[in-house]
Amino acid sequence: MIDFPVLETLTFEEVEPDLGVLRINRPDRLNSQTVRMFHEYLAAGRALRDSGLRALVVTGAGERAFCAGFDLDEIHVITEMGVREFLKFQETATGGIQSLRHLPFPVIAAIHGPATGGGMALALAADIRLAAPTLKMSAAFVKVGLSIGELGTSFNLARLVGPARAAEIGYTARIVEADEAQRIGLVNRVVPSEQLLDEALAMARQIAQNSPGGVRMSKRAIQRNTEIGSYEAALELENRGQALLTRTEDMPEALAAFKEKRSPQFTGR
Repeated sequence: MIDFPVLETLTFEEVEPDLGVLRINRPDRLNSQTVRMFHEYLAAGRALRDSGLRALVVTGAGERAFCAGFDLDEIHVITEMGVREFLKFQETATGGIQSLRHLPFPVIAAIHGPATGGGMALALAADIRLAAPTLKMSAAFVKVGLSIGELGTSFNLARLVGPARAAEIGYTARIVEADEAQRIGLVNRVVPSEQLLDEALAMARQIAQNSPGGVRMSKRAIQRNTEIGSYEAALELENRGQALLTRTEDMPEALAAFKEKRSPQFTGR
């Protein structure tokens, strides 16, 4: 049993051993974000980091929205901050998103309805995105006088769809719907709304069948290698990771299972 803190804006469910679902839990407000929610992202990330999970699904409670960005009923809190206070808030907010992005196991976003502003940033922080046909994604920051340089959006969006598409989406703040999102690589797959969570959990189970160390090292390699500009540095990271994995119990178990024509029993040790 995972020792997960009691939170107001998020809920966590361990749906089966090794797999969990983290829900943004403000369905009456389209799961919009608050100052408190950013603190709770960080608390959730800390609790889940060493939980032993093999994969996590992030979604929005209810049927209306994944996350409609920052709750404009709280916008006065931000506008009343001085520069230093706002910078501290930004560091808290980005730290919350980062704590989920940097979880050592894969994170799958199951997105339905609006995923705008900070909700888009949260979706982009996941490793994999599955979307319902109701998806409406928008980097709406410029509509409220801010920039796309928010919560990691400029970094993650440009790496997913390329700088030119990221610029167009960011400068216009237009809505990207499900079919286009899949076509340009913003989401991995579009699935029927009623199957969205089931599909995300099925993918999580497929991931969990593999070597925990191998999956974790794969995530580390993918994330780090999008952040460095050298092919040689990328090879160095990959080489170290592969060398470490040969020292685990899972690699010889996988080879033995292959020879014996059986499913491997991975332990993560």
